[in-house]
Amino acid sequence: MKFSGVCLITDDVISLMEFYKNILQVEAVGDEIAARLRVKGDYHIDICSKQGMENLAPGSTSGIGHGGCTIELEVDSIDEEYERLKKYNVKIIKLPETYPWGRRSLWIQDIDGNIVNIYTNVTPEIHN
Repeated sequence: MKFSGVCLITDDVISLMEFYKNILQVEAVGDEIAARLRVKGDYHIDICSKQGMENLAPGSTSGIGHGGCTIELEVDSIDEEYERLKKYNVKIIKLPETYPWGRRSLWIQDIDGNIVNIYTNVTPEIHN
């Protein structure tokens, strides 16, 4: 089995597509029903409208909400990324912080409430 991507279900495909297009700095193709963003490698983020999912499989979105996942993105420099993202007026959940297990992370929130954990791997702290 090979992981290839994720699909976010939303009521506003266009706005969520624009959000991730800006964050990921990639091209996106799609419309108000469905969109795809190709990310580095063979991976993708698909975005589908709730109605589009219902058209494919009636009842499939019954009882689901939005904002129930965390997406993790690794970058070379979290501090540079933080400065770049400021111009997009994204909702910052947690400012850049370094953790003892070897990550420096920034948390933002997409328009549906999903958390996007953007991080850089750093040398972990060694405790004696």
